Amino acid sequence: MWSKCVAKSAVLGNISVSFSPDSYSGFGILIGAKQEAKEQGESSIRLLCFVVARDFTPISVFEHLEGMPAFNLNTTRIAFMLSKDKFHYMAIADNMQRYMPHPDDRLPGRGQELAYPEAVLLVNPLEPEFKGEVDDKYQYSMENKDNRVHGWICSDPPVGFWQITPSTEFRTGGPFKQDLTSHVNPTTLAIFVTSHYAGPDLVVRFEAGEIWKKVFGPVFIYFNSVADENEKNAFSLWDNAKEQMNIQVQSWPYNFPDSNDFPRSDQRGTITGRFTSSRQHKNIRAGDYNLYSLVPGFIGDYRYDVAITITAGCVIDTGDLLYEPPRDGPTLWEIGVPDRSAAEFYVPDPNPQYINKLYVNHPDRQYGLWERYADLYPDEDLVYTVGVSDFKKDWFFAQVTRKIGENTYKGTTWKIKFKLNNIAQSGTYKLRLALASAHNAELQVRVNDAEANPPLFSSRAIGSDNAIARHGIHGLYWLFNVDVQSNELLQGDNTIYLTQAKNTSPFQGIMYDYIRLEGPPSTSSTSKIR
Repeated sequence: MWSKCVAKSAVLGNISVSFSPDSYSGFGILIGAKQEAKEQGESSIRLLCFVVARDFTPISVFEHLEGMPAFNLNTTRIAFMLSKDKFHYMAIADNMQRYMPHPDDRLPGRGQELAYPEAVLLVNPLEPEFKGEVDDKYQYSMENKDNRVHGWICSDPPVGFWQITPSTEFRTGGPFKQDLTSHVNPTTLAIFVTSHYAGPDLVVRFEAGEIWKKVFGPVFIYFNSVADENEKNAFSLWDNAKEQMNIQVQSWPYNFPDSNDFPRSDQRGTITGRFTSSRQHKNIRAGDYNLYSLVPGFIGDYRYDVAITITAGCVIDTGDLLYEPPRDGPTLWEIGVPDRSAAEFYVPDPNPQYINKLYVNHPDRQYGLWERYADLYPDEDLVYTVGVSDFKKDWFFAQVTRKIGENTYKGTTWKIKFKLNNIAQSGTYKLRLALASAHNAELQVRVNDAEANPPLFSSRAIGSDNAIARHGIHGLYWLFNVDVQSNELLQGDNTIYLTQAKNTSPFQGIMYDYIRLEGPPSTSSTSKIR
């Protein structure tokens, strides 16, 4: 079914989906817009749904046409809101599934809003088992590369509703971009474009008259059931949904969409090459591409130096790709692991008042961990001594502000203490600062003088990914390379001061990925990766 909407915004709210039992083997589909879009610009939207047996695959085509005004596309997603009286069990991963609170538990009288509206403490829930827990949709975010299937299970009758993403070619932000999945309402989301865990850098912006077209989807909406109405057997629907996800991934690109905007397999191309290992990517849409890569254990990004043009039926071999990670001299010391995440650093236990039972003894993070910094460092900020301290225990996962009064905060200064037995008479040392996240922050670096003004280095205002508040362990990646002249260092004891200077919010701060101090350049210090 085609539905064409030309609206003042590319964000349509409250798309309704209803099913008719008289067609399509028990399922038919009707789609309509229940709410006019907000007037924020102009775009043309076509929404197409194909019904395949009991399942359906929505696909949308967005266009910005010649003559249209300037326009920002902030958010594009499809939200499926299920019956709150039927769907109570949510599953998004093998270790992330549970019975969920009722949406009414979030309302005043039953729930208490915490530091932001999405986070609610359940004080008088309909089901006593949820009392004292925190509900927050951002606790169920995932990276694009892992966000393939999620949804809900109804136990009476035992049926499942699942959103399957067979390809990530239509998502923005790359494989490590984090976004929402399913959450209380009960709601299941198919995400195409958002600025979550990234900020305005990932907002799609168009100039007046700029011609652009983008296909979002199709995604696969899967229904399953079990004949035995034993509630325990309903949990097998998750395993079946994962099997169906693998089937859909292998079926990409679909051959049934009757749309010139969605190329089939024979209209796509292939790229192959070697970068640490042999890789081949098939079924790439025709177009011009930049090729980026990264290597776990090394800082920086690889970028292929020319654009790659994909045409129908092409096979392009890039050959061996060579990456030279940033390095000037030998490593004197390092903190952390260069993997674009702060996961290796110390993540504290949560305040017992703010627990989500799913995340007890779980690698993902609980609500309110930014407040634990002041508990652990009540008087003085963090001090890390190279050769003595252990970053897994002694480096807090986020450099946040310190609360000093009601809605009053101050920046924090962390110290790295280290010894140098010999100082080069000339030459430049290099301090590498890889950040896993930054939110409305300013990183200042001083060496052996805590009061130096101006500082040796300032990042100025950086970041808007909000990963600290949203329980992320990374947002967008930053890499700063700071020159340290030999006359700024001392033989013996030295201190580097890292100050996060912004101080108007508890969520301003930095997550470090990796820090390294290099000595002056030497002829043997360059490394290359193939």
